[in-house]
Amino acid sequence: MKEEQKPKNSSMTQNLEEMKEHGEVMEKMDTNKQVKQKGMEPDPKQD
Repeated sequence: MKEEQKPKNSSMTQNLEEMKEHGEVMEKMDTNKQVKQKGMEPDPKQD
């Protein structure tokens, strides 16, 4: 089993494969406008 290296920054992904997968997931997420239209409250903006 290969040990994963700790990222040198606050990256959400460890490698290119994970980045592509994360991008596909993000594309399918509702926008804040769509969330509000469903009667829900979107996540607050994070600074």
